[in-house]
Amino acid sequence: MSSNVRQSPAKRRLVVASGLDRENFEGSDIEHLVHFLEPDAALRFPLHNAFPLIALAFSDEGEADLREGLASINALGTIPEIPLQRIDADGKAESLALVRSLVEGGVGRLSRFTSSVTAELAILRRERETLLENYRALEDAFQARNWEPVAEIFAHDPYADPKDEGIGQLLATGCVEQLLPVSSLGVAGVALHLHSVPRDGGELVVMLGYVENGEGVAEWTVPYAQLAANWNFLALPRACGGAARTLRLRISTTGTETVGLSLGYPIASERYTARSETPHPDLDLRPLAFRVFTGLPGVKPTRMPNMIAPTALLEGHFIEDYRLAVELLSQIVDVSVTPVVPEFQTVRFLEHENAVVCHPLPSGISAGTIGRAVEPGTISFSASAIIDHPKGAPAAVSFLLAPANSNARSEVAELARKGAAKPSAFFSGWREVTSEQAVNVNFQLDKPVREPMDLMILSRAVTDTVDFSWLKVSGFRLVKQSAGASNVRK
Repeated sequence: MSSNVRQSPAKRRLVVASGLDRENFEGSDIEHLVHFLEPDAALRFPLHNAFPLIALAFSDEGEADLREGLASINALGTIPEIPLQRIDADGKAESLALVRSLVEGGVGRLSRFTSSVTAELAILRRERETLLENYRALEDAFQARNWEPVAEIFAHDPYADPKDEGIGQLLATGCVEQLLPVSSLGVAGVALHLHSVPRDGGELVVMLGYVENGEGVAEWTVPYAQLAANWNFLALPRACGGAARTLRLRISTTGTETVGLSLGYPIASERYTARSETPHPDLDLRPLAFRVFTGLPGVKPTRMPNMIAPTALLEGHFIEDYRLAVELLSQIVDVSVTPVVPEFQTVRFLEHENAVVCHPLPSGISAGTIGRAVEPGTISFSASAIIDHPKGAPAAVSFLLAPANSNARSEVAELARKGAAKPSAFFSGWREVTSEQAVNVNFQLDKPVREPMDLMILSRAVTDTVDFSWLKVSGFRLVKQSAGASNVRK
């Protein structure tokens, strides 16, 4: 296009110049790209449809006027600093052609993209304001109908009977179940009352599931250090939706210390009393002390005091918590791999404590195996370990899951030789244990086991001595899950 033909106005002007140099741009290739800063201060601003990338000046007067105008623009802080370039009148045509090529080429495309993004950002900002207005309208509607984000709909207050013995030991060796006397629809969490909490030494394990089909909802595994001697709110990530069903809590503990789970006042309905496989006088027509909170189905509940998020979501899985029976534990067999032949029994079952002792030796690995102890579908395993003598030397403990009826001594020898288990086995890793406090060993599998497996308890020395290192392992707790029909006890 000839330089003496006037261009149509550009939608976005990318060059800025002083109005004193206007005659040098009129009729040029970039006239349609130039925004002029007029000497009259009233006409300088605002910059309409302009996003200047470069400032051009032909004369000293124009440059001085342009610098003054750019200083005012830069003070606004709305666009990046604009570089100023002086143009020689003798090579005006070539210089302006080069400027046009640059600003309408790659830089121009970038400018148009930036302008487009800015326009879309303005649209998003308006949409965000509209969305916030809609949220405010919803909040007003909720308040008008007295709908709260989280509301307490049921409560059993704690009650201490002088004859109470406490159910802490019952939780450590079994579990306590409690039906919730409300529909599952909208349930956002449950609060449990604890009248006493040890400083350490164990975990509270709570599972929430549906009675009708045994399907799990969520599981909380909470170290004692994170619990309060008060109400503890076990929150769901979102309130229960779907069909209205019956919910059941199943509560147990791990470790040697016992937690003080509070009971409520006696009630007439046996259906909603706390239950356990082992009879206990404290549970006679007594429910747990608990509260039930609801919210909007499918919506995340608001924050609550002592709020605890679930360790795992169990939706779509059927969960069963089981423990190793005394008959199984009593069948433990010594499969140690060590050159030392001690004068005492290194692996044995403690009948009255439902525990196993595995004494480490100066070299090698002491080990005991329990055949087919791990049921199909098992996804996690935990136990408590401690050196059961005040002067006992520290030791290391671990667990090994191997295919049923495998050569247990060969499995242990492989671990002793290579430091790793065979591909067909699962190894928990070593944990150091002392006599000062019990250690909880948690073993989480990547996927449920398909077939029954043997459980091996292993120990080894960690210092030069193993004097009085009576390593006692107890509180065996396993969790199994399946995605098909459930056989969970109703």
